[in-house]
Amino acid sequence: MKPKKWFEYEITKHPLKEFQDLAFFCSETGECRLGEVPGDQFQTLKNVLNLRGKKGLELVQIFFGKDGAVAIWKRKIKKEQ
Repeated sequence: MKPKKWFEYEITKHPLKEFQDLAFFCSETGECRLGEVPGDQFQTLKNVLNLRGKKGLELVQIFFGKDGAVAIWKRKIKKEQ
């Protein structure tokens, strides 16, 4: 019988200081957007993505807020029926 594919999820918190080189702007209500960011400032985010990617995790969503970011990751796991 073919094994079913399931997913497991991981949620990580990243403080603002971890993204100090990534210029994003947040309003007082916590709404954030990326400004005109030079390409080299994306390296911090790229490092986070690559570190988790090497563990087989795929980014599902990332939320930026005035205090940092929360990322939701998933990876496939196999379960026998």
